[in-house]
Amino acid sequence: MTTDLIAAAHGTADPRGIREVHALVRLMAQRRPDVPVSLGFVDVDVPALPGLVSRVVADSNQAIVVPLLLSSGYHVYVDIAAEVRRWPGRVEAAPALGPDPVLADIMADHLGDLSQVDRVVMAAAGSSDPRALKDCTETAGLLSARVNRPVEVGYVSGAGEHLTSVLARTPGRVAVATYLLAPGYFADKVRRLAAHRPVSPPLGADPRLAELALRRYESAFREAAIAV
Repeated sequence: MTTDLIAAAHGTADPRGIREVHALVRLMAQRRPDVPVSLGFVDVDVPALPGLVSRVVADSNQAIVVPLLLSSGYHVYVDIAAEVRRWPGRVEAAPALGPDPVLADIMADHLGDLSQVDRVVMAAAGSSDPRALKDCTETAGLLSARVNRPVEVGYVSGAGEHLTSVLARTPGRVAVATYLLAPGYFADKVRRLAAHRPVSPPLGADPRLAELALRRYESAFREAAIAV
């Protein structure tokens, strides 16, 4: 029996962001035509994750939820974990997408030519969960190694130092790396706060991101098989 892949995204009221997330999930489905792939949301959009999981489990019996989330915060440890508890032995969860070198590679490519840049500030959404902030710090380290420049994290919400504060105290020529999945309110805010500084676009529907999400699925699938 096939184990479904349920991609769990945050959701956004911005149609640009919705299109980008759907495009990413289509890339995932194209690469694994043997695996049923569906998309649910932990906030804002529909289908809401709990209802989607119920329908998928009723049809296929087994599913793995893959968070299309860049760090492990509330939605991973509460919303997605609740689905695993609700369907013991039938639903498993993969880790969040980050930290991972692939994310640093995509951000570095989006930043482009850094010959006129001394430092990079990585702009992240933020979280009240310190584990999510730790994930972002680790990702910043991966990006720093990739671009060979100091990288600090600034947040546009939640706990952690605000992007405005980080930019104000960062000397030299600074570029801003957008550590967000898709366009929307936060991405627009990053660009506004960055002012005159160069800003990279969100990660978006990059084939490497689709491959990373599928690797998360495969890893969780193997672990579930071992547990059985």
